[in-house]
Amino acid sequence: MAKKTYIQAITDALDIVLEDDPKTLVFGEDVGKNGGVFRTTQGLQDKYGEDRVFDTPLAESGIIGLATGLGLTGWRPIPEIQFMGFSFEAVDQIVGQLARMRFRFDGEKTAPVVIRTPYGGGTHTAEMHADNLENYFTGTPGLRVVMPSNPYDAKGLLISAVENNDPVLFMENLKLYRSMKDDIPDTKYTVPLDKANVVREGTDITVVAYGAEVNEALKVADKLAEKNVSVEVVDLRTVSPIDTDTIFKSIEKTHKVVIVQEAQKMAGVGATVASAISENAIMSLDAPIGRVAAPDSVYPFALGEDIWIPGADEIEEKINEILGY
Repeated sequence: MAKKTYIQAITDALDIVLEDDPKTLVFGEDVGKNGGVFRTTQGLQDKYGEDRVFDTPLAESGIIGLATGLGLTGWRPIPEIQFMGFSFEAVDQIVGQLARMRFRFDGEKTAPVVIRTPYGGGTHTAEMHADNLENYFTGTPGLRVVMPSNPYDAKGLLISAVENNDPVLFMENLKLYRSMKDDIPDTKYTVPLDKANVVREGTDITVVAYGAEVNEALKVADKLAEKNVSVEVVDLRTVSPIDTDTIFKSIEKTHKVVIVQEAQKMAGVGATVASAISENAIMSLDAPIGRVAAPDSVYPFALGEDIWIPGADEIEEKINEILGY
């Protein structure tokens, strides 16, 4: 057990799956000799060789096309899209091909591919490098979308993703890469896919969040606890499919809910959560459903992102609004 960053936890997971299964491959732009633009794969090519950890041309459609073919023929590829904004170049391969394989072959073939990609603001990157694009992919049947909020979950969820037989889009938050540490077991462990986690128990209001916003919600929960307000925080972890049972159970206890996401509000994960609550658990609520999200605008340039990204202040304001209803 050691204190490790989010990015170190991901490297640990990749090391474990590469050692466990010789059919596991890691590839993408600069992931080999250079160890990735963020050094996530540093040292893995030296350990496992150029046949299993290797660089590709700068062509995301080709990277995911290669991964799809490998997945159909018995391999477990883990391709990297260097930044989430570059996934637009591979939408046809992800949505039109990879995600449809189990359906297309009536379950006789699967494509166990895990696409890793960093996303999210707070680090003042260039345009197309920080976009929160989960909204584009969570509506894709056949594709899991996983977004861990902390190093412990990042390692366990990545191992689970690689070992499952369906394609997974594994989104890693840029801001969290080196900004937080957890106690991480050195050995292999898994965290279940498709299962939300109550990261803080509470009785007065539920906050549902994912990714970096979970940590913003926890900051608010700590602050409001000093005012005798008890906030329960639910971390979705997997945003497609969504574990609504955990959410419903929480609001049966608190009777109030705020849903938080870093991405734009329109057609997002939060909208799906709000809809599910309205359809299945509305009688548990004593107040309207609160939502906190980014504006419905193009992702801003670096100088504007601190204003654009919702943070603890916006979450606290919305919680107080719902509590005061």
